[in-house]
Amino acid sequence: MSDDTARPHAPDEYPSRRSSRSGESASRAPDSHCVVLGASIGGLFAARVLSDTFGRVTLIDRDLLPETDENRRGVPQGRHAHAILPAGTKWLQEMFPGLLEGFDADGVPVVREPTEMHFAPGGHLLSQEGRYADPTPTYQPSRPQLEDQVRSRIRALTNVEIVDRIEATGLISTSDGQRVIGARVVHRDSGAEREIAADLVVDATGRGGRTTRWLADLGYDRPQEDRIAIDIKYVSRNLRMAPGALGRRKVVIVGACPGRPTGATLLQHGEDHWMLTLIGYGGHHPPTDPSGFLEFAKPIVPPDVFDALCAAEPLDDPVAHRYPASVRRRYERLERFPSGLLVFGDAICSFNPVYGQGMSAAALQAGALKEALAKEGGQLPRRFFKAAARRIEVAWQMAVGSDLALPEVAGPRPLPVRISNGFFARLLSAAEHDPALTHEFVKVSSLLAPPTILLKPGTIGRVVLGNLRRRRGNAEARQQV
Repeated sequence: MSDDTARPHAPDEYPSRRSSRSGESASRAPDSHCVVLGASIGGLFAARVLSDTFGRVTLIDRDLLPETDENRRGVPQGRHAHAILPAGTKWLQEMFPGLLEGFDADGVPVVREPTEMHFAPGGHLLSQEGRYADPTPTYQPSRPQLEDQVRSRIRALTNVEIVDRIEATGLISTSDGQRVIGARVVHRDSGAEREIAADLVVDATGRGGRTTRWLADLGYDRPQEDRIAIDIKYVSRNLRMAPGALGRRKVVIVGACPGRPTGATLLQHGEDHWMLTLIGYGGHHPPTDPSGFLEFAKPIVPPDVFDALCAAEPLDDPVAHRYPASVRRRYERLERFPSGLLVFGDAICSFNPVYGQGMSAAALQAGALKEALAKEGGQLPRRFFKAAARRIEVAWQMAVGSDLALPEVAGPRPLPVRISNGFFARLLSAAEHDPALTHEFVKVSSLLAPPTILLKPGTIGRVVLGNLRRRRGNAEARQQV
């Protein structure tokens, strides 16, 4: 690791970021140093943005980081289905030119058309007709594959150093606690302790991030936490399926719905490689024994998909992961916060993983960080936290609303939530036979557009008309019986 004894700069003394077309910085403070704690997706995304402003960026992680696209102990969720939503895809294209083209060359499946998806949120199979008006492809690398490709590009940056087997144990601050000037770390192999001086420390250590405790040690209030207990368990298995076993479909997503708090995600990761992830809320958890795992999928997925699963060759044993609660820490509401410190990624907001928002939310936070660094003046933490809160608000509200639409999930349901969930239930019903509504909903669920686009008069009219037609059709069917 580089010598880190140099004295940090004054608070928020960072150059305004001005980037060239290539994404490289046109101006950096050559002696400035940033330390990012955690080299998972969030930390990697943060390091990419910070590399355009700081002369040096040191990225540390407690794991031994693999040299290839392997699963690792520090990312147990990496063994389960992941998605980078179109909003995240756009950011990846901007910050890592050539990454998506590399996925194409490697044969990573790409979803471009509705016919390639079986998307059934809330028990409603959305229309698979038509074409997306503004198509943004959805790439489907595995989580280790995406992390490996991003990490290799971060390693190639000349001013970024990645150091593994190093764990942060605390912060270093000025005597008055108003400014963080570095981090205390310990080497996990030798036990050696040291201090790393830094102009900025970024906590990207995940949902268990320690900044809340460290703030208390420095005499600051902990942030308010919004928490929705969901007690979800997901169990995954890799499978080999014959090419074309599911026709044109490359992804099958069946969401939980009232009365059936279970769901399934089946993603294609290669020509014949698929990952099946089954989920269940408290009291309805999927089993991990192979026969029970398959039987759990039977009432969830379409019959032809279940037949293909029965014919598939298992590549490993089912593996489980528990997720107790979605948590959002409201750093943007704190009146006092030390300079020289930021919190990033899941350490700010950790979503129910069923909705596949985590990595894309990290990309949105990276955009907020870029925005905050570009502005002149001090109070970088306040600028970033407010910008990040705006960027992730839609994702949080959609995840919380979807969970609270299930009677099996305990939690407050104020009138706005009940109204919103009632409207979305009717929208999804109408979208089963309306490609225009499906495409609008997909834009919102992909974090490409705010939910307000669904409140346009024309859209509301289609929802009302679609539900009238549905009721009429149901009434005629009953009369025929």
